[in-house]
Amino acid sequence: MTGNSRGSPFDSLAEGYDAWYDTEPGKTIFAMEVACLRPFLHTYPRPYLEVGVGSGRFAQALEIEYGVDPSQVLLEKARARGINVKRAGGEKLPFPDSSFGGVLIALTLCFVDDPAQVLREASRVLTPEGGLVLGLILKESPWAELYAKKGKEGHPIYSRARFFSKDDIENFLYQSGFYELRYRSGLFQPPGHSSYHLEQPTDGYNSTAGFVAIGSRKQRTK
Repeated sequence: MTGNSRGSPFDSLAEGYDAWYDTEPGKTIFAMEVACLRPFLHTYPRPYLEVGVGSGRFAQALEIEYGVDPSQVLLEKARARGINVKRAGGEKLPFPDSSFGGVLIALTLCFVDDPAQVLREASRVLTPEGGLVLGLILKESPWAELYAKKGKEGHPIYSRARFFSKDDIENFLYQSGFYELRYRSGLFQPPGHSSYHLEQPTDGYNSTAGFVAIGSRKQRTK
């Protein structure tokens, strides 16, 4: 994930990526993911930033004011959804220190070049009382197994993904200055169905969940 002038590999995939959210499974899965994320994000003070805002679906649903993404094509869609956007990668955010009360990174860390640097930048732009929310498909889940298999078969999106374990993510967070980790788990139905029913997310970590939200606080310096 970079913000250079060569453009993003997601530019050519933007239409198909965004259209998935309007399919029957897409609508239901998205609703469950939002339900996982919302209680964590909305405990933090505004304003909010989404890193890897994409087409702005999560930002719009969660009332996030600002977003960054390296894909100009996706940013245009996010802007049309009312998000204040800038073209940038998560490794170097175009904002001063302590600009935001909450930062969301949803379904993005698996595509970035340097996850630890992205988290350090998130910490930098957060206020001292701010917090970070991650939305993840963790390596332990059956969904990650499916997407990793698709990636090996040459899928244009998942061939670029690296899925991390719960321990990997926790190490990234602790090294980047985050603490008080809290978990919510959702999407317990297996992948491959043509339709899904709404499930309520559960508090805590569940290794069978297809989607996991992690809320964390920025470590205050003495």
